[in-house]
Amino acid sequence: MTHVLSPPTPIATMRRAAVRMWKDDDSRSVLIGLLAVLVVHLLLFGLAPVFLRSQPSSLVARKDMAARDFNIEIAPEAFNKKVMPKPAPPSKYVEANPNAPENVPDRTNNFSSRNSQLAQEKPQADAHNDTPQLTGKKDIQSNQVISGQLTKPQESAPPIPESVPNPAKAEAAARRMQNPLSGFEKSKEGDEGFGSNIGKVPDQAKPVPNKVDGTSDALVDGQNNEPVIDPRHPQARRSLEHQQTRPAIFRDNPIGTANIGVAAYDAKWSNYGVYLHKMMEAIQAQWERILIDSHTEPPSGTTVTVKFTLDSKGKITEILQVESTSTEQGKQSCVSAITLTAPYGDWTDDMIAMLGNSQDLTFVFYYE
Repeated sequence: MTHVLSPPTPIATMRRAAVRMWKDDDSRSVLIGLLAVLVVHLLLFGLAPVFLRSQPSSLVARKDMAARDFNIEIAPEAFNKKVMPKPAPPSKYVEANPNAPENVPDRTNNFSSRNSQLAQEKPQADAHNDTPQLTGKKDIQSNQVISGQLTKPQESAPPIPESVPNPAKAEAAARRMQNPLSGFEKSKEGDEGFGSNIGKVPDQAKPVPNKVDGTSDALVDGQNNEPVIDPRHPQARRSLEHQQTRPAIFRDNPIGTANIGVAAYDAKWSNYGVYLHKMMEAIQAQWERILIDSHTEPPSGTTVTVKFTLDSKGKITEILQVESTSTEQGKQSCVSAITLTAPYGDWTDDMIAMLGNSQDLTFVFYYE
């Protein structure tokens, strides 16, 4: 709840000062003297021309003053030139789909935080609606085509299973072939000459005492290390990536469009659209934080509508109206989510030119 104090008007301030001066004897005398001086000067200003005039005035027109004619000519091009009216800026805000490609629509009354064109994943033949087909609830106000989550969940790293040798499978595992290195060079001297015998290095030679038969592509020598799986503590399941956007409640719309693509509205980018997008994300995050900290769950299916005034400095000057079908805690949570996140930043020059110095906004909160 906010209180707005209005300053007194200048007329009321002057009236109060005059009453105080009139009650004081000295001030009343000075005031009467000033009024008398003012009246005398006004009389002199009005009667001086009459008493100081030397020649009598005549109401008869002078003979030498002849009637004079003048003509006005307007160029014909001034009538033939057609001035095209400046198109009005888009007036309806819709939330853009961050996955949709940025395309400038040909003609639309919607604005958003980015350019997008009307499309849906499954096109409808001979459909000419300005909204993509959506399955949702009836009789609600929603301008979203995608639902997500603003806060990114903290993903815990899955535990690394310990690797221990499995004796049962070690016997069946293939052994690596091992060949001992060849011996030293053997030489023999005699009367008839000199001879030597050099050993050949076999394949997979290793400094082992004895030869071991096996395969050359075995990974581990007689062992098979496998992770131990505990059925009572399974590994963490991988989660799908979620959209970094506000959660949404879709408005039911059976008739869509024939354009195929990612679900999106026709919308043009504007600074006002970017401003509203950041503002609603801040309010959404604050609203969720308040509900979590209060450990309360308002009744499902209830709504809270808050109408307030936002000035060009991003400050909330007044809460105009609050309509609620929820509990008092649910109502105050919505109002606090709006007021606690203010101010939202200064407006840009084009926003001030289009909106003026303030704007009335209406936010609707749904409890599901």
